[in-house]
Amino acid sequence: MTKLLFISAFIGFSSFLNAQKSIEKELELVETPEQIEQFLESKNSKKNKLITFNEEKHKTNLAKELFDMRLGGTKVNENEYEKTVYKVVKKNKKTYYRVAYIYLDGTKYQLDEINNLRDKIIAKYHNGAPFDFLSKQYSMDDNANKGGDLGWFLSGEVHPDFESAIVSSEHHLNDIFTVDVTEKNWYYVVLKTHEPKDIAEIEVLKIVEAKN
Repeated sequence: MTKLLFISAFIGFSSFLNAQKSIEKELELVETPEQIEQFLESKNSKKNKLITFNEEKHKTNLAKELFDMRLGGTKVNENEYEKTVYKVVKKNKKTYYRVAYIYLDGTKYQLDEINNLRDKIIAKYHNGAPFDFLSKQYSMDDNANKGGDLGWFLSGEVHPDFESAIVSSEHHLNDIFTVDVTEKNWYYVVLKTHEPKDIAEIEVLKIVEAKN
């Protein structure tokens, strides 16, 4: 009886190991966007997903390990209840931009009032007032709480008129200038806080399997 129990336990353990290994074998064949989409559909779980990691935004130990891996490399994390497999399916670099701004709402001020206020803000900045302080004092959107810092953003993520002024070669690091998006009644004082930066990104397929 004991021998039968041992054999049954061994078979069960072997099946468990094979099941756990199978997901990594399956992932070896998953490379193209189409294959990734089909694979996620076949697994049918909200825990399974394609994640984008940005080297500036993601500083966890997991992110650092994934960035150090080669394209197609996998990493396995396990606990008592589940096994998570990460596969790096894409690596690239994208150009990001970063500025801080003060937003003035054109539906609440006349244009001459806005221009006078912007002149006042710029004069205060040149006289030594920190831009983040001025943003908290004057800016009319929630980003004022961050001192106007927009964070790193890609081309296409902001209004084209705003983007055009930001990426213009006319403006250099620490320049302060105005931007008008007249069709939206959006008016800005902008400080160029960073030069454009190529930031590494990776796309990682995350697959989670429950342990039986």
